[in-house]
Amino acid sequence: MHKHFKIYKPYGYLSQFITNQNKAGKHKLLGELNDFPKGTMSIGRLDKDSEGLLLLTTNGKLSTKITAGNSEKEYYVQLDGEITDEAVSQLKQGVEISIYGKPYQTKNCKAEKLRVAPVFPERARKIRDERHGPTSWVSITLTEGKFRQVKKMTAAVGFPTLRLVRVRIGNEKLENMKDGEVIEIDQVAL
Repeated sequence: MHKHFKIYKPYGYLSQFITNQNKAGKHKLLGELNDFPKGTMSIGRLDKDSEGLLLLTTNGKLSTKITAGNSEKEYYVQLDGEITDEAVSQLKQGVEISIYGKPYQTKNCKAEKLRVAPVFPERARKIRDERHGPTSWVSITLTEGKFRQVKKMTAAVGFPTLRLVRVRIGNEKLENMKDGEVIEIDQVAL
């Protein structure tokens, strides 16, 4: 019987259980958050400096199905500056970014400016404050997931990412989870 979990991956953690780098103890890994069963793996990844919803499973076939499929992934992104309607429109239509040194045109996606800033747990590393200029929040929903894609997209339209929180994968939502919280679920709702 396979086990499934949803977690609020905190800032500063790698989306893995072991590291193949010779820096043992230097990185915070998912296994530090809970006593997961043997064979547990993350479904997709979040960068070390990104946070939010991450799904875990002991079912490798399910992991492959979700990462290779068209499951929507929604992110709330805090940006440096007050994003314009034009920039939101560019995000929706896709922008050119660089993936491993090669140009890549992102697919059309859903993007909208959030009128009210979302409330998330305080981050371990503080984000700059208003003295350094205004910030704004957008929701970006993708069906693809290239390396650091959301951050590259917001930078391409002139609004670098300050904080990135994944709030949804398919029908699984972050909701009111606390930083580092782990919830076992019966199945992954796609």
